[in-house]
Amino acid sequence: MSSPSSWRRAATVMLAAGWAHSSPAGFRLLLLQRAQNQRFMPGAHVFPGGVLDAADRSPDWVSLFAPRHTPPRFGLGPEPPRQAPFPGLFHDDADPAALPDDVALRICAIREAFEEAGVLLLRPRDSAPASQEPGLALSPPAGLADWRSRVRSDPRCFLQLCAHLDCTPDIWALHDWGGWLTPHGRSNRRFDTTFLLCCLRETPRVEPDLAEVVGYKWLSPSEATECFLSKEIWLAPPQFYEVRRLEEFASLSALYRFCTDHPLQVAEKWLPIIFLTSDASIHLLPGDELYMKDSDFLEKNMSTDKKTEEILKEGKVLNRLVIHSPHVYEIYITLPSKNKHVYPKNYIVPKSHTSHL
Repeated sequence: MSSPSSWRRAATVMLAAGWAHSSPAGFRLLLLQRAQNQRFMPGAHVFPGGVLDAADRSPDWVSLFAPRHTPPRFGLGPEPPRQAPFPGLFHDDADPAALPDDVALRICAIREAFEEAGVLLLRPRDSAPASQEPGLALSPPAGLADWRSRVRSDPRCFLQLCAHLDCTPDIWALHDWGGWLTPHGRSNRRFDTTFLLCCLRETPRVEPDLAEVVGYKWLSPSEATECFLSKEIWLAPPQFYEVRRLEEFASLSALYRFCTDHPLQVAEKWLPIIFLTSDASIHLLPGDELYMKDSDFLEKNMSTDKKTEEILKEGKVLNRLVIHSPHVYEIYITLPSKNKHVYPKNYIVPKSHTSHL
């Protein structure tokens, strides 16, 4: 069994920005290209994010949010319902003085967006967070490179930057979306990652740090899919699934309205269970008829001698990703929407992409 210390808590923010060149007003997603020397997902295109640091939970943030926003939740509204954790997965209780998880994870995602991409999701301290439309990122300050270097060296410096700019992290612009746990066998480093979503009226200036992140793209969900299939970019399975889920929203306003209309729904966090077939691997997700929420699967895969096609023909209730190769994924869904969330449509790769496998 994994010990609590082997799991690292993390947060990622899916930045969806308005794109005036499409009609109706669509959106593009910010995908950052990780450097090839990174231990986790080298070369992948990912959403901005990273590991939760003690500085993100520090009670020192309270004085910065004051006096307009008071603890424990700083105006985020009622605490959302909690999903039962996967059996056997535990986290140490935090310092009672620490910020609540959903506040700290938002600060973490905002800090990482600044460190990796130079994007500042901040709000002036004296401004109210309530808004009927997506906001804007803050213009980069003078001395951006120096501040980023300091924050990368010591995450506590992010609070100093916010105080210097007389801003708070715009935690209210980040909406609960869900989350993913690294499945057994995918990596020696395993993460419990909260996914948040932020809508912006227009694309902010992006400056990769050229250390952890070496490039970036603004892509619509359909463009991201095409770039993945053509091997222009590589997406890990969770990112691919989320990109396909975001494909269900026709415009930025529809996506923003969905997030603001459902603030108290349960945001589910999923641990994929890997089912190895004779010719591929299937990532089983909650709701699938073969998914078993059992602590054994923290450290174990399922397997069969059957081919993937046989397994798919046998199934009736599906929520699964089929991994044929590093650039050929398929999605099979027969579940109705639950908790008013949205599932992606079935995504079957054209035979031209699978015939050589």
